[in-house]
Amino acid sequence: MSGIVQFNLLKFRELYPKIIATDDQLSMFFVEACMHCNNTDKSIIKNPDERELLLFLLVAHIATLQQRIDSGNEAVGRVASAAEGSVSVSLDNGQTTQSEKWYQQTPYGARYWALIKQYRSFFYVLGKFPMPVRR
Repeated sequence: MSGIVQFNLLKFRELYPKIIATDDQLSMFFVEACMHCNNTDKSIIKNPDERELLLFLLVAHIATLQQRIDSGNEAVGRVASAAEGSVSVSLDNGQTTQSEKWYQQTPYGARYWALIKQYRSFFYVLGKFPMPVRR
């Protein structure tokens, strides 16, 4: 096994029945998801099942964003407040980092962001290296 997750369209459709997109769109969304989450043997996410889950969440996130754009909603951010008379909508991203904002636009992206927390941490390995000292 190569460790690379292949996109299983039938499995994706079964797990995410509310996502409306063509097979070709979902295939391209998977390519985009792989640009966000390394899907190679060198990925920090070694477990292929775990990586598949994360890639599926990204595909669902991207598909949901595309559905919103296709329906005419090009707003970015969460609705903070809304009014009806003279129509007023205020959007914000809350207290999020620059990296997090894009993911927080859908429940799928938010789940992905929460699940990759362990991979966003700094990993420090202390090694013993001889240090030449003149005495």
